[in-house]
Amino acid sequence: MKVLEPPDSHFLSAAEGWLELGRPDEATRELDQIAPVWRNHPDVLERRWHIAAYAREWCQCLELARSLIDQEPTRVTGWIHQAYALRRVGEGGLQLAWDALLPAAGRFPRNPIIPFNLACYACQMGRMDEARQWLARAFSIGRVIGTADAIKSMALQDQDLAALWDEIKKKC
Repeated sequence: MKVLEPPDSHFLSAAEGWLELGRPDEATRELDQIAPVWRNHPDVLERRWHIAAYAREWCQCLELARSLIDQEPTRVTGWIHQAYALRRVGEGGLQLAWDALLPAAGRFPRNPIIPFNLACYACQMGRMDEARQWLARAFSIGRVIGTADAIKSMALQDQDLAALWDEIKKKC
């Protein structure tokens, strides 16, 4: 995929900055200045997803995530964003999020966020053994890539995994 060049890359960076400042309206204005030919670029779609998520516009998030997957199926974030949105849309839920994210575990075996999220979904569905297995996989990947401490910290803050917090504190 072609990398955005100035001035479009500047608009994209400015949008990220505005979003970090909690100004999704300004971020959107920046993205709207990107040349029409680049508005479906994966980086632009990703930024629009973050703006829509900030506004809790889950249907729009789902549409953007699916467009991102269509544009660049090798980008892991599209798959993660799709599951995240599916969990929250009106006709969605945990099982749909699980079903959408599970194939990504095989596509991206070195990404710890996928098994982490699958652990969250399994835990929330009461499938505790699966949750433990997926969380163990996330920690295993984290040890290999040097993010195990960050994953433990996330796990101990994520309410989806609250039922496992005592175990996580003891084992990890």
